[in-house]
Amino acid sequence: MPGVARTVDLARPLRVADLRRAATGVDVEISAPVRDRVARGRNYLRTVLGDDRPVYGATTGFGALVGFAGRDDEADQCDNTLAHLGAGQGPEIDPTVARATVLVRVWSLAQGVSGVSARVVDGLVAMLATTFAPAMPRFGSVGASGDLIPLAYAAQSLRGRGWAYLDGVRMPAGTALTRAGLTPLVLDGRDALALVNGTSLTTAATALALDSVRTSHRAVQMLTCLLVDVLGCEPEQFLHPRLITAYGHPGAVDVAAGMRTLLAGAVPSTGRPLQEAYSIRCAPQLLGAAEGALRYVDDVVAADLNSVSDNPLFFPDDDLVLHGGNFFGQPAAFAADVLATVTAQLGNLVERQLDLLVDPARNGGLPPMLAAGPGRQHGLQGAQLATTAMVAEIRRNAVPASMQSLPTNLHNQDVVPFGTQAALRAVDQAGLLRLLCGSLAVGLRQAVHVGARPPTAPGCAAVLERLVETVPAVDPDRPLDSDVVRAAELLHSLNASRDEC
Repeated sequence: MPGVARTVDLARPLRVADLRRAATGVDVEISAPVRDRVARGRNYLRTVLGDDRPVYGATTGFGALVGFAGRDDEADQCDNTLAHLGAGQGPEIDPTVARATVLVRVWSLAQGVSGVSARVVDGLVAMLATTFAPAMPRFGSVGASGDLIPLAYAAQSLRGRGWAYLDGVRMPAGTALTRAGLTPLVLDGRDALALVNGTSLTTAATALALDSVRTSHRAVQMLTCLLVDVLGCEPEQFLHPRLITAYGHPGAVDVAAGMRTLLAGAVPSTGRPLQEAYSIRCAPQLLGAAEGALRYVDDVVAADLNSVSDNPLFFPDDDLVLHGGNFFGQPAAFAADVLATVTAQLGNLVERQLDLLVDPARNGGLPPMLAAGPGRQHGLQGAQLATTAMVAEIRRNAVPASMQSLPTNLHNQDVVPFGTQAALRAVDQAGLLRLLCGSLAVGLRQAVHVGARPPTAPGCAAVLERLVETVPAVDPDRPLDSDVVRAAELLHSLNASRDEC
């Protein structure tokens, strides 16, 4: 099948790389032990229900209405679960994020403690082998009882109701299922609740945002080195191992070591100030702090990807049905807010570096705006304006979501984390940061065209060579929107994670 990537095994821990692979058709393996634990969980649910023990969502109403009996018929209980959650609004979530969400959800359900039927796991796995993606509205979740409303739309889509995407084209969900060769899911009340009562959207979006921001973080290190080299700065001052070791922060030590490697062989020029602007001189400290923050997010995402987020949970070996709060997305909410903060400061750094590069008072006498013929041409003037606008947008949206709890659901949900909002916002911010990096890359390529010296470090020279191949010189002026995108894509390919974690 076109687009099918390497197999994802539900018997092993889930990783960010698995979510990247889920963007298109991916084979997901359900091993015999996984099938056994799903079956045991389902059989235990049947035993519990046969004993007339109360089980939230199977024998009761939902949320604040838990004190009332649910519907007797299992199919009716499923419809009741999903119908009242069909209240989402706003633009639809990127299909890539939606597919990653389904992968995270099926991993959680496959742990065997949610009591779902095997057909649910099989159905989600079959979907992931195609390019089908459920259409999910952005607004509706508070991330407290999981991502209820967006996940309800996903469940309905898999039942053939509502809308879906196939090969990136939006169409009625039933049509998409037929064209993909998929069978609509048949659910009972417990299946339906298990599909929606988790933080899989929040987790998937945070993980994908982290992956993108980490790539941009490496790209900013690369671009900073290229800036240092073309301007002729003295890296052995602000990157000296003794200096950075004395600073004492592991992230800065590691970032500076990587920058020294890329700048190996660089020859400083005369005429630079004793102390460079902070956007150069303090880059290892700023980028090192970002590295430390990203390591915290790494840990949260790793735990969340391998977390069972559902309620209730069923433990056959101990004859336990436990009602609790594993659907409460506070860890990812905090982590996504940290990502937003890191993204804002990385964006600030890139914008300030571009501002320095286009300013003849600070760029070593290069033409203003790096224009090949100032006045008759305007070089990077429009691109710099766009970077200012993007940084302003990132800053405006960087207010933490995880501290804005707002009670709802008759005060059943009297504290909420708003992790879904934080995570989807982090995805948006990560996309803008990529474009900011692309803008600075275009500027560095143009700087050499209008008189900056070619890089003297072999590593930096190789980066510039790739940029020259990708982006023509701005001479004469032309729209630079597509050039910025191409440069951003190049940086992403050069700095994307090569590991499997």
